[in-house]
Amino acid sequence: MTKEKAPLYLLLISVHGLIRGHDLELGRDADTGGQTKYVVDLARALALQDNVDQVDLVTRQVIDQSVDADYQKPLEPLPEGARIVRIAAGPDSYLKKEDLWDYLDIFADNLLHWLRQQARMPDVIHSHYADAGYVAVRLAHLTGIPLVHTGHSLGRDKLCRLLAMGLPGDVIEQRYHMYRRINAEEDVLANADLVITSTHNEIAEQYELYDYYQPERMVVIPPGTDLEQFHPADTADTIAFADCLARFLKDPDKPMILALSRPDERKNMVSLIAAYGESAQLQALANLVVIAGNRDDIRALEEGAQSVLTEILLLTDYYDLYGRIAYPKHHNQEDVPDIYRLAALSKGVFVNPALTEPFGLTLLEAAACGLPVVATENGGPVDIIGLCHNGLLVDPLNTGAIAEALLTILDDRRQWQTFSKNGLKNVRQFYSWEAHAKSYLGKLAPLLEQPSSLPKIHRNYDSLRYRNHAIFTDIDQSLLGSEEGVVQFARYLQSKRKSVFFGIATGRRLDSALAILKKNGLPTPDVLMTSLGTEIYYAPQLTADTAWSRHIDHHWQPNAIKRILAEVPGLTLQAKSEQSRFKISYHYDPTQAPSPDEIIALLRQEEQAVNAHQAFGQFFDIVPTRASKGQALRYFAQQWNIPLERILVAGGSGADEDMMQGNTLAVVVANRHREELSQLTEPERIYFAQKPYALGILEAIEHYDLFNH
Repeated sequence: MTKEKAPLYLLLISVHGLIRGHDLELGRDADTGGQTKYVVDLARALALQDNVDQVDLVTRQVIDQSVDADYQKPLEPLPEGARIVRIAAGPDSYLKKEDLWDYLDIFADNLLHWLRQQARMPDVIHSHYADAGYVAVRLAHLTGIPLVHTGHSLGRDKLCRLLAMGLPGDVIEQRYHMYRRINAEEDVLANADLVITSTHNEIAEQYELYDYYQPERMVVIPPGTDLEQFHPADTADTIAFADCLARFLKDPDKPMILALSRPDERKNMVSLIAAYGESAQLQALANLVVIAGNRDDIRALEEGAQSVLTEILLLTDYYDLYGRIAYPKHHNQEDVPDIYRLAALSKGVFVNPALTEPFGLTLLEAAACGLPVVATENGGPVDIIGLCHNGLLVDPLNTGAIAEALLTILDDRRQWQTFSKNGLKNVRQFYSWEAHAKSYLGKLAPLLEQPSSLPKIHRNYDSLRYRNHAIFTDIDQSLLGSEEGVVQFARYLQSKRKSVFFGIATGRRLDSALAILKKNGLPTPDVLMTSLGTEIYYAPQLTADTAWSRHIDHHWQPNAIKRILAEVPGLTLQAKSEQSRFKISYHYDPTQAPSPDEIIALLRQEEQAVNAHQAFGQFFDIVPTRASKGQALRYFAQQWNIPLERILVAGGSGADEDMMQGNTLAVVVANRHREELSQLTEPERIYFAQKPYALGILEAIEHYDLFNH
């Protein structure tokens, strides 16, 4: 008899923007747009499925007087077993997505801690956008839970467009932190079990730009639209929003050319207004209505939105469009369906002239209300109009083509009627949330056949029950280097043996680590994480943690890696004594070898998901993607139930970075390689010691007042 599977628990992660279950503030800023609506609607649609028990949509908690108090609630129930979970990370205040990168490790640690308190772990983690992907990769590595990702928009594509607009590379990096975003995207593509896209265009033209490009792991599942909210109007309907437009328009009964998006230069409103302003025929046939977010004072907006709205006003004046164009200052999310219906009742057209549109949810909403569309030929609209046959595609930079397409629909009543009927019929057939949810769960089915997540191992706590703190340090460049410091540190450890774990996290093998510790008169650690966190041993018998070894063996192909790198100049395998089952170590000659980023790109292009580190400018180490000092440390903390906030980690080079990010208390000791960690900037949890080596660790213990922490 086949055992019936338990209903699913799905975890969706969407970090940035403002997310709540009602009155979505779409268009408030660049971070609160279509993705916000998509993830809320997805959570609701999935929760309605019979084989789904729980859906949690996780986002960042915001406690800020400039936004609604809703965004500080830790939990917000949604209908049918879904809820929004808000996790604290970094400052309480609302931050734009480009400013969140330094706090994502804290977000990941806090989310994992929250998950450990729940009745069960999720069956699947689904991340949305690069920042959530960064978090989800870390959760998947630590738990073994299958990872699904949706990019929404992609950094490499955006970088190409920004460069094409003439922005210098250094300005782009300063403004958008594009290097970190693209690196996170590469990492999530290398580790995701499934990538869900909205269109074929995303796979063929956007994801193809990435090193780890595996189209066989990608599936197209178009988003749905809420057909209860978006539907045609009866001619007798009285739509209140008409009063907001009437004050702008001389003849409000003319057909409406409707554009609705946030005020972002990528949405290309300027070309639409130019197309309308240069066509006397269009001006005679229809009014232009531009719904571009909400504002009280343009001068108070961020630079990008301010620039777009100012340009709208300038073009209105240049083409003397007064009385024929409306650009209301405010609208509510509840007004949006009525705005589409108002345009449809006027026999108007919806237009999306974006330079590129990852999907085009507004096109579905317009179609569901019976409104024909004109849309950019770049991105998702190609699929939507190809399936729905409800409008025309245009070159968004060709104002003449935009005007011609609008005239083709507005000036031919029969064509308008055909497009309207096609949209109503086909959006229901291809783009309902019910269809999306069923297709989604069908694609998840193979992932759920994978081995279960990393088990909780029950330890014997009898001799360790008072140890509720831990100190972990690397050996070279962190612990050793000062004889006085070693003596003082050993004496300190002896005084705290009953209350603290002493741990080593090193790139050395076990035998090498033990030998050098003994030579320097240091006690045998309680736990050793050797070979860059790929091996974990526990005192007193130095018992190997075999569960950890099985966990990190996931997709590890050392022979393939050695073959790929065999001909790379400047890379020479180190002696056999420096290699281990899960660590491949090279000598690195910077005068001959490609940059570390180029080597990592080569491995990704050959479909190798790994963790790679350059250390001290002369070594290059490769370990499994699930292995690192930081991941081994978090595994230890989970097994021994020690909060990360009670663990002090000491490091001195780049290989220690992920151990020092997140919720641990970290110290960068003074040494000649500490510049490799100079980018670590979390002031409350990363301390740059004045003293070197072990003396710096003792300095940090006092700085943090560790045993009262």
